[in-house]
Amino acid sequence: MSVASSEDLVPPLEAGTALYREEEKTAVKKKEKKKKSKGLANVFCVFTKGKKKKGQLSSAEPEGTARSRQGLDGPPPTGALGPWARASLGPGRGWRSSAGPANGVGRRICFSAFTCAPICGAGSGETRLSAQSGTPTSPFRVLAAGPVRRMGQRPTAGPEVPENVFLHLGRTMKEDLEAVVERLKPLFPAEFGVVAAYAESYHQHFAAHLAAVAQFELCERDTYMLLVWVQNLYPNDIINSPKLAGELQGVGLGSLLPPRQIRLLEATFLSNEAANVRELMDRALDLEAQHWAEDVPPQRLDGHCHSELAIDIIQIISQAQAKAESITLDLGSQIKQVLLVELPAFLRSYQRAFSEFLERGKQLRNYRANVIANINNCLSFRMSMEQKWQVPQDTLSLLLGPLGELKSHGFDTLLQNLREDLKPLFKRFTHTRWAAPMETLEKIITTVDVRLPEFSELQDCFREELMEAVHLHLVKEYIIQLSKRRLVLKTAEQQQQLAGHILANADTIQHFCTQHGSPATWLQPALPTLAEIIRLQDPSAIKIEVATYATCYPDFSKGHLSAILAIKGNLSNSEAKSIRSILDVSTGAQEPSRSLFSLIKVG
Repeated sequence: MSVASSEDLVPPLEAGTALYREEEKTAVKKKEKKKKSKGLANVFCVFTKGKKKKGQLSSAEPEGTARSRQGLDGPPPTGALGPWARASLGPGRGWRSSAGPANGVGRRICFSAFTCAPICGAGSGETRLSAQSGTPTSPFRVLAAGPVRRMGQRPTAGPEVPENVFLHLGRTMKEDLEAVVERLKPLFPAEFGVVAAYAESYHQHFAAHLAAVAQFELCERDTYMLLVWVQNLYPNDIINSPKLAGELQGVGLGSLLPPRQIRLLEATFLSNEAANVRELMDRALDLEAQHWAEDVPPQRLDGHCHSELAIDIIQIISQAQAKAESITLDLGSQIKQVLLVELPAFLRSYQRAFSEFLERGKQLRNYRANVIANINNCLSFRMSMEQKWQVPQDTLSLLLGPLGELKSHGFDTLLQNLREDLKPLFKRFTHTRWAAPMETLEKIITTVDVRLPEFSELQDCFREELMEAVHLHLVKEYIIQLSKRRLVLKTAEQQQQLAGHILANADTIQHFCTQHGSPATWLQPALPTLAEIIRLQDPSAIKIEVATYATCYPDFSKGHLSAILAIKGNLSNSEAKSIRSILDVSTGAQEPSRSLFSLIKVG
């Protein structure tokens, strides 16, 4: 409440009752004098107690008081409900101007079954009554026109911008209607519709103001502000506020703007937000790429290389979602679909920018650290998508596709030096004709072990994934050396000896990689089963092993099988052909979710 106090709004009950009774007696006397019944109008009308002749002063009034009363016809004083609300406190409760004494000429309100206008004391001191015949309605529909003008006043604080203007309108309406409910409604019969009359007048004024604003070409801020008031603040904080919800439930005020106009504003809002999100994300990526080019080292957080890019992007997305939900939850659902288009587009741009950095920044001092930081970014993106967006798994995989490529390219970059170091070591297997496979493998394992600390600043989950990539590389390169067709063993003893070496090497590789975090249990049977195929001499038993192997690794082809069978120099061509034919039989295996033999080219 602003100006008027509770004392201003509600006069003493005893005084009002006495005044009502006295004026009722006056109405009866006039009825007898005129010998004509005026019905309810005489019961509820408030008349002046006495008339004075034109220009005559009351004996109790000084001359200055009479002059001051001439201002009654001017603008009414401001207050929480205005002077009309004070005049509307109850049947027979006349509100008198403070400019004159109680028995002087004052402003009164006439309540009748017809639309009534206030009785204003003219400058001459005469009392005038204006009544219009028409459809019976609540007198408060006219009375509310007075205090509702207060909504049109300029805000008392802050610049006259739409936010402040609408805040002034909303606060005025809420406070005034609460005062009507608390102080005016109890004093009148229900059929007067006190609250409804005031609410409808305020609503019409508010709606007219918003409709006028909506006709202009609004900026983004004003579009959002208008939607917040129409869709959220007005229906929730005013109409359904604790003190007003029960009173306004059956009034049916409706929305401040037509549905079609609201839909147009919402479409404009979504378009604006999509453009803003796109611009902010592009700006964040440009800043990050600038740091890469300038060789700025990444931050370290809990022992891991850290980049703020993922946090910035997630915050931009979350703020856009929250902004839409602050209007309506339905609009929040709509913008989610917009963001599900914008985010993958950004991630593709991010992946392209990162690939360019991988090519151009190899000579930079902080190159590897920034690569690790960007791989770590993928975790923040993935967690945010999984926890907050709750999209189906196939949709999530599609959205995160660019991040998978980014991570894969990052791993390839980090492992490039290690792979170069391992290449000559693996060639020793064939150069020595597998004469000392254990010594060769020990050098390979030692080389890997020396390189592993370089990856310690990866997030734990990515360090495990990278270790799985190392595990895959070791198994793949080992199979490549077995498939060179440079080793032919004609006796069963030689084949069994080689199978023993392969089993021992397979166990060493599996133990080392698992110990350092590799989760690739799917690679465990890759080498032992090949060793078993080499060891077995019965073609039927070999067929069973091959069929089982093809089930585990659907990308195991006849070419790969032929390269392994070439080691068995005592196997006839017909037997080899019969064994290969087992791969013609469908095993019902699906496409491999992980690739092994598709990475191995055989001649």
